[in-house]
Amino acid sequence: MTRIAAIDVGTNSVRMYVAEKVDGGLQHVERDLLVTRLGQGVDSKKRLGKAPLTRTLNAIARYHARASELGAERIRIAATSAVRDATNRDAFFDGVHARTGLDAEVLTGEEEARLSFLGATNDLSEGGPYLVLDIGGGSTEFVRGDRKREAWISIDIGSVRLTERHIRSDPPTPAQMKAVVADADEAVRRAKEVVGESTRTLVGLAGTITTIAAVALDLKRYDRAAIHHARINIDTIRSIDAMLYGMTVEQRKALPVMPRGREDVIAAGSTILRRVMEGFGFGEVLVSEADILDGLALDLLLKASRFPARKPEES
Repeated sequence: MTRIAAIDVGTNSVRMYVAEKVDGGLQHVERDLLVTRLGQGVDSKKRLGKAPLTRTLNAIARYHARASELGAERIRIAATSAVRDATNRDAFFDGVHARTGLDAEVLTGEEEARLSFLGATNDLSEGGPYLVLDIGGGSTEFVRGDRKREAWISIDIGSVRLTERHIRSDPPTPAQMKAVVADADEAVRRAKEVVGESTRTLVGLAGTITTIAAVALDLKRYDRAAIHHARINIDTIRSIDAMLYGMTVEQRKALPVMPRGREDVIAAGSTILRRVMEGFGFGEVLVSEADILDGLALDLLLKASRFPARKPEES
């Protein structure tokens, strides 16, 4: 096997990673993201909406075609919180198969935590034990470990879920902010009971945290290399959280590093990060651009037999 591809179907976005197998791991070929908001309305209705589902299936088809064009011999399509929570998830699975000929999988909270930890810590050699924090659109994973995962919990809070649940005005009111904080604090309380507090380094990953890092670094354009393994202190996180809550959606959208489709949910995500840092007593967060997408790809190397290679006529 030379090239592989992972497609991560999240609550807010669909992402693709194509990589080539080299000694010791993977070498980047191409990575891309499309915001499709698959989880729109899922928290309240427990169903995937027709328009979000169509947007997401079209994105998956596009990435499947691109990965095939780049020579990926095995392609893995994995969905997370939104599909996990939806009563009509079969419409997603049927749509993926019809467009790609592949069977998608839905990750459990445990699998999501394991793969996030694998992706985030694969290139870390010091600073353990770690608390890996993956703030998604629908759920947030807390994973403690050093060279391997030791304890984990997946909690149904995320930037999209808390925005839909609590934020009704633009910008949010103090009462709406307080409601987001309350949900975040309850998640921290539950997480501390499971993962404990005996960790040295908070490793933060996924779009909320990498976007906040880009703002903190005052980047004029999104720069993956500058963001990866940047350290952002708690005072800066507090300042950015307050700034985001004071801005309208259009003002957030105008920030040069704000990915399109994240501007309306980033404030709730930043509060989750802030309250986790304050609740666990972390003075800084080590930001990782390597995340569950990298974990999916690395795991694919280990379990290649589960994902059949493309047939010659598909090349």
